[in-house]
Amino acid sequence: MAIDLGFVEKCESWRLQSRFFPSKVGGKPAWLDMKNIPGKDDLECDYCGDPCVFLCQIYAPYEEDANTFHRIVYIFVCKNADCCRPNQNGNLKIFRSQLNRINDFYPAEPPVEQEDWRTDIDVLQWAKTCHVCGILAPNHCGKCKVVNYCSRIHQVYDWKNRHKDTCGIETAKNSDSNFLFPEYEIVIESDDTAKENVEENDSKSEQEEVKKYNAMLQDGKLGIQNENVNDDLLQMANDEKDETFAEFRMKIDNFPDQILRYDRGGKVLYISSHNQITDIPKCQECNGERQFEFQIMPQLLNFLNLKDVIKSFDWGVLAVFTCKQSCIPIKSKYVREYVWKQDIVQEEVESRINQNT
Repeated sequence: MAIDLGFVEKCESWRLQSRFFPSKVGGKPAWLDMKNIPGKDDLECDYCGDPCVFLCQIYAPYEEDANTFHRIVYIFVCKNADCCRPNQNGNLKIFRSQLNRINDFYPAEPPVEQEDWRTDIDVLQWAKTCHVCGILAPNHCGKCKVVNYCSRIHQVYDWKNRHKDTCGIETAKNSDSNFLFPEYEIVIESDDTAKENVEENDSKSEQEEVKKYNAMLQDGKLGIQNENVNDDLLQMANDEKDETFAEFRMKIDNFPDQILRYDRGGKVLYISSHNQITDIPKCQECNGERQFEFQIMPQLLNFLNLKDVIKSFDWGVLAVFTCKQSCIPIKSKYVREYVWKQDIVQEEVESRINQNT
């Protein structure tokens, strides 16, 4: 199976609604199964207990299986910087949802790419969702009783930042929120379109990268989280001992803006030889084996409008593992899958600095 690459692009917001089965970053999740969506208890951060916020989703059907005619994998992350712990995944939640072609929510025929097509296909027809983040919302504003919330923390946030001035005026659909990440479409390009160049750079190119690396050291700009993640990658290019990182850099060099690598059944493109996953938990739904499906690249951090890139969550790569059979959900319509967060920890950066001084 060829490796597919994903890139972010701006598009009209209506194209990113559930009725069009989008792959997307930011905004609220475009739920596939609209009746049985996850709530706060499903999305609580392991460390602080706050509900994790939608990061991205990938539309990835198994064409060979009728039960996965529609299939989406969702990624959520805790926004609290203190919960981002090196090579730990407790601040991340992954869910898989899938539907047969004949289902309760969508017509059997493909959607028509028009803004006014089937606007009745909306999660609010099936479930109450949080006005702030879009997950299941069992609570509502006690005053207007129109706007719903998943948790007290989001209700308090909304009251302080907007709802206090609009209570009784705004509707449940008027829900744009600065709390969420900026919304983008994820455009997938096949390996035939975005052919990877894995050849080693010539010596002249290597020398230029070393000069840039040393200049950044002298200017004090070396850091894991930077305004440009690609510069962070170049900072470690001089470490000849880390062949894993050298391979990582070569694989992405031709398409440095890629935020996704989809390689179902393939191998993770690790960013470091340290802290690689060795024990993948089995599917909690069927107890079957999981396999690698895709990874989210550090370049995505460039598009999230993080207010403080130094004191924020971070990752090297997010490697997502899903049930190999993509089993039919029985216990829960949104099946929890597994993600491994591999980081470049500060000790490794300091080691590289010491080796080049």
